[in-house]
Amino acid sequence: STGSSGINAEYGGSIIQEYDRHLGPVNTITFIERNISFVSTSDDKSIRVWDWDIPVDRKHIADPGMHSIPSCTISPTGKWLACQSMDNKITVFATQKLRVNRKKVFKGHMVAGYACQCNFSPDSAYLVSGDADGRCFIWDWKTTKVYKRFKAHEGVCGGCTWLPHETSKLLTCGWDGKIKLWD
Repeated sequence: STGSSGINAEYGGSIIQEYDRHLGPVNTITFIERNISFVSTSDDKSIRVWDWDIPVDRKHIADPGMHSIPSCTISPTGKWLACQSMDNKITVFATQKLRVNRKKVFKGHMVAGYACQCNFSPDSAYLVSGDADGRCFIWDWKTTKVYKRFKAHEGVCGGCTWLPHETSKLLTCGWDGKIKLWD
C-alpha cells in the first residue's frame, strides 16, 4: 500500500537516486538554499554539498583539523548552518557558499563522543546545545559568549530546542529518559 508520502510502505519503495561519495557513516542531511541543495556530514570528517537530483557533490569540505560532525541545524533565516563538532565546538557556515564564519565559534560545552543536537532560537538571537555532562548551554549569537548554562539532565543532554509558538520555553531531552520543558 502506498502511504501519503508516495513511498510503498509494504516494500520500502524503490531507490531513485543514490549519493555515495562519503567514505564513512553519514550523520546528517540538512536542506539549504530554499531546499534546492542539501549538506551532508560524515564520520569521514567531511561536509559535502549536493544539488537536488544530482549524485555528484558540488562542494567538498575536508580539512586535517576537522572533526566528525554528528549534528547540524539551519538558522530560521536560512543564512547560517551551525555544525556541532566532536572537538567541543559549534562551527558556523554561511549557507550561500558554505564558507566557515570564523567569528562564530561556540565553545564551553563537552560533546566529544556524543551526538548532541544544537538549535537556533526562533529569532536567531541564541544558539543552544546539550552536553555530555547533562548541561544545557545557551550562547548569545552576536557575541558567541555563553549566555546561560544549567544542569538539565542526569547523564547526557542530547537535544535542546525552543518551542516555535512559545519562544520563551525550551525543551531538552537526555539519556535519563526524560523530556523537560523549561521556562
